[in-house]
Amino acid sequence: MIDTASTSVPPSHSPHCARTPPQAERCSVPTARTPWRVWLPPAALALLLGTWGLEREQTLWSDEAVTYDMATRSLQEIWRTLATVDAVHGLYYLLMHVVFAVWEPGLVSLRVPSVLATAASAVLVARIGLRLAGPRAGALSGLVLALLPAVQRYAQEGRSYALVSALVTWATLLLLERRWRAYAVVVLVACLVHEFAVLVLLAHGATLWLGRSPNTAQLPREWLRAASAVVAGVLPFALFSMTQSSQVAWIEPPSAPKLTRFAVLVVVGMICAALTGGSRTKPLALPLLVLPPGLLIAVSFVHPLYSERYVLFSTIGLALLLGTVLDRFWSALVAAGSTTAVLLYLTTTGTELRSPESRSDNAMAVAQTVKRLARPGDGVLFLTAQRRVWTLAPGASHALPDLSLDRSPRASHTLYGTEAEPAVVRKRMLSHPGRVLAIGDRAGRQQGGTPSDAVKRDVLNRHYRLVEERMVGTERIEVYARVNHTVAAPPALERPAIAAPAAGEAVDGGDTCVLRPGR
Repeated sequence: MIDTASTSVPPSHSPHCARTPPQAERCSVPTARTPWRVWLPPAALALLLGTWGLEREQTLWSDEAVTYDMATRSLQEIWRTLATVDAVHGLYYLLMHVVFAVWEPGLVSLRVPSVLATAASAVLVARIGLRLAGPRAGALSGLVLALLPAVQRYAQEGRSYALVSALVTWATLLLLERRWRAYAVVVLVACLVHEFAVLVLLAHGATLWLGRSPNTAQLPREWLRAASAVVAGVLPFALFSMTQSSQVAWIEPPSAPKLTRFAVLVVVGMICAALTGGSRTKPLALPLLVLPPGLLIAVSFVHPLYSERYVLFSTIGLALLLGTVLDRFWSALVAAGSTTAVLLYLTTTGTELRSPESRSDNAMAVAQTVKRLARPGDGVLFLTAQRRVWTLAPGASHALPDLSLDRSPRASHTLYGTEAEPAVVRKRMLSHPGRVLAIGDRAGRQQGGTPSDAVKRDVLNRHYRLVEERMVGTERIEVYARVNHTVAAPPALERPAIAAPAAGEAVDGGDTCVLRPGR
C-alpha cells in the first residue's frame, strides 16, 4: 500500500522498506547525507547520455524541422499559425521561441531543453524511488530511466515529449507528497504542452484506489478536486485541437509490432511487480506503465491515436519497477552483471540511437542533396505539399523556384505553405524551360490527392522525362527534363509513370515516412 498520508515526515526520515525482516536488513535507511547520492548519479548519467552525439552528425528529422521553423517565427506569426494548425504543440513552440531568443538557433539549442528535461525526470524518479523503497532503489530507478532506449531517443529530439515526461514525473512526486494545488498546476501544464498527458490522471487514480484504507470506499476528495480542475482547464484546449484533427490522420490502428512491444512491457512490469514483494513501488509504478498506453491503444482500434511517444511518461513506471527489483536482489554479482550489460548496450543500441539512420528521415540531408543536384534555371516540385517540410531545416534555403507554391509557410501562417490553383501549376510547369527536381516518397507512394498534386503528376508524365534520381533516407529526389528541350540531356531512366491514387484509396504510410504536423 502507498501511504501518501505520511508526507508530514521528511523523505530522509520516513520508512521506505515495506519488506520482510531479512530484506529490511539489506535496505539502507536514508540519512541527511544520502539524498544527493541518490539523485546525482542519475542526473549525471542522463546529462552524459543526452549530450553524447547530440548533433547526430548534423542531422535533423522532419518533426524537428517543424519545431525549428515555428520557434524562429515571431510571436504574432506563431499565434496566427496555431489558430489553424499544430495548436497541440503551441506551448512548446513558445518555449522554444524563448530559448532561441537567448541562444542562437541551431541543433544544440534545439535539443538541449529535452536533455535537461530528461535529467530532471531522472532526478525526480530517483526521489520517488527513495521515498517508496529506499536510497539504493531510488538511485537505481533514476539510472534505469536514463538508460531506457525510448528515453534516450527523445532526450535528443527537439520535440515536447521529454518535457511532458518530466512534468508528469514531477506531478507523481507531488501526488505522493499530497501537495494538491501544486499537483493540479503541474498536471495542467503537462496537458497544455501535450494534451495526452491527461492520461496520467487515470494511472494516479488507480494508484490512490489501490492504496486507500480498507475502511474507505472512495478516492481522496482533494485529488478529485485537483483532477477535476485539470480536466476543466484542458477541456477547451482539447476541443479546439479537435478542429485540427487532420494532423493525426497519419496514425494507423495499432500494428502487430506495436502491440507486441506493449505486451512485452506489460509482462516485464508484472514480473517485476511480483518480484518486488510488498514494496510500495508496485501500486504506483504498474498503473503508470500499463494504463495510459493501454487506454490509448484501446481507443485507437476505433479512432487511431496511439503513438508510443505520446505516452513516453509511462517509462517512469518501468524504471521504478526495475530499480526496485535490482535493489531487492542487489549483490556484487548483480552489480558486475548490470555494469557489463549496460556497457554492451551503450556500444550497440546507444550508438545506433545517435546515428543519422536512427530517425525515419533527415531533412538536412534532403536539402543538401537538392543543392548538389540543382543547376541554374531548375525548378522544384514537392509531391505532396507536406514534403515542403524539407525547406524548414537550418540552412535549407535554395534559389530554385517552387513551381506549385502560392504562399510561403510564414506568409500563409501554415506549416508547409499553400499550393497554387491547378491551372496555375500547370501553366508554370509548361512554361518552365529548365529541369524540375521532384521530391517525393522513396517507395513511390503519393500521399494526398489534391487537384494540384494530380496536375503535377500529369504534366511530369506527359511533358517531362526522368533523367536522374537519388534516394535519401525515406525520400526520392527525381530530376526531370522537358521532352522537347533543345539542350542535350542524359538518356531517360526507365521507370513507370507516376500514378495518382484512386479516389478514396487508402495510402499506407507506415511508421517511418509519414510527414504530418503535430506528431
